[in-house]
Amino acid sequence: MDISGKTVMVLGGYGEVGLAVCRRLFDEGPAALFVTSLLRHEAESAVAQLSQEVPPGCALVPLFGNIFVRWPLKDLSRQELQAHPGHVSTMIADSMEELTEEILTSSTLYRFIVDNRPHIIVDCINTATGLAYQNIYQSYAQFSRTLRDLSATAEEVRASALSVLSAVSIPPLIRHVQILNEAMKRAGTGVYLKVGTTGTGGMGLNIPFTHGEEQPSRMMLSKTAVGGAHSLLLFLMSRTPGCTIVKELKPAAAIAWKGVGKGRILKRGHTVPMVDCPPDQAYRLETGALFDFGQTTSGTAIAGRELEGVYIDTGENGLFSADEFKAVTTLGLMESVTPEEIADAAALEILGMGTGKDVVGAISGAVMGPTYRAGFMRHTVIREVEALGEQGIAYELVGPSRVTKLIFEANLLKRCCGTIQKALQSSPESLSQSLQEEVFLNRELRAEALSVGIAVLLADGKTLLFATRADPNKGWEMEPWEVTPENIEKWVYREWVDLRVANMTRWQERFQGILTEIEAASGETGSHFDRSRWFWRQDSGGEILIDPGEVVGLVFATEARGGRRASHLLERHLKR
Repeated sequence: MDISGKTVMVLGGYGEVGLAVCRRLFDEGPAALFVTSLLRHEAESAVAQLSQEVPPGCALVPLFGNIFVRWPLKDLSRQELQAHPGHVSTMIADSMEELTEEILTSSTLYRFIVDNRPHIIVDCINTATGLAYQNIYQSYAQFSRTLRDLSATAEEVRASALSVLSAVSIPPLIRHVQILNEAMKRAGTGVYLKVGTTGTGGMGLNIPFTHGEEQPSRMMLSKTAVGGAHSLLLFLMSRTPGCTIVKELKPAAAIAWKGVGKGRILKRGHTVPMVDCPPDQAYRLETGALFDFGQTTSGTAIAGRELEGVYIDTGENGLFSADEFKAVTTLGLMESVTPEEIADAAALEILGMGTGKDVVGAISGAVMGPTYRAGFMRHTVIREVEALGEQGIAYELVGPSRVTKLIFEANLLKRCCGTIQKALQSSPESLSQSLQEEVFLNRELRAEALSVGIAVLLADGKTLLFATRADPNKGWEMEPWEVTPENIEKWVYREWVDLRVANMTRWQERFQGILTEIEAASGETGSHFDRSRWFWRQDSGGEILIDPGEVVGLVFATEARGGRRASHLLERHLKR
């Protein structure tokens, strides 16, 4: 995409990579650059630095706040969030509950994107670190101690359990990607480029650089696991029809450096107070004694002193002394890559000049997709199954339940009409009554649906056929819910066979779409159309037989937009 004249948002613009990306994008003449960071002073500091270099005509706008929480909570620190049980419960629910319009539009990330409508987003936030370093292992250890403490109150147990739930990383990551995807669709964003992480700076399980944990460090491996999961979620996003163009760069070395300086050393934004332990105050290690750091007093604070020194600022990795920097970047260990090199690769990828470093593209090129042999042999297994006689309709092992419910509906239409043409010759009202009579008379079909948890909503829209099951596992079976028109529509869409007239009209529209594609393909002898007349089985009179599996597959690939990127071609043909 051309960057000139476009609106660009750099998430994490205060970091070393974020600043380098902003500077590099200036060369391409954007119309506006939104620079985001967690804290207000960071975003404003970044904009102040960049304002000395911004080209004429480019607006610089700072945005700040935690993009992983709701807008009213965006300026609270993690400590402030964790100290408020209501905030913790909200954050957990926002990750664990089904995504709703309220959760979506309350998100800070959603507001940033939809309110400002960037054409291009460059995401330099180390998402994996932010999620994985909430330290679920520490939260679990505290929860375990609380459970063993017989004097612990119910409130203490609850607070400890919430602490564990708030530290999980995969559900928040999934929700983050869902919100990102929907926000970019609504904002019309054209390109999203993520600067991700390997979690270990490109090193293996033998990485020696940890924060005092065991080797290999569970914390660091958690970061790698989240970073890998993030890449695959972006890969899925990139294969979604109608989606933003998605790319990812994954630096596999220490990113350095942002600058050098001299002064107070900050860790996680806080100074380090100086303390000392004179030899005459030393603690004596007696065999058999219990050492408890939290209960043992040793040493003294040095009044008015904080840790200071000359440092190399490595961005999110913090301030390194010269010797620490030498050790990390020494040949054969983590080594390093500069922010400017990452920024240059980012700009080239956005402009469409392949650098060979796009992880999403690499995954796409490396995965094994559908093969000629599998497609060639598909008809063989289908014929073998058909040769065995009466077919089972659906066993509810292919998710979601909507697949099963649609297959049952298509089978009812097949039994009552046989062909697509005959289904179109009947009125929706007639179809509704015919299918209901089939359900009443055909006990085996009815029982098969009910046995796997697929209820049947009769034509009146008020009568539901279902059976109590030993192992309920459907959403409508698991928890009580209020009978409202909205809930009826929710479950009939997902998990119930729908015999109402409106649904028969919808099926006729689907069948008409198939005939429209067949008509469009008539006289066409090339490879332009996937499903011409010869794709579908026909009766002796040349009418198209209703094939439930093929029809439902087509519904999911087009109507539900659940197919590969190429499936938009099918949708286009069906709309003709």
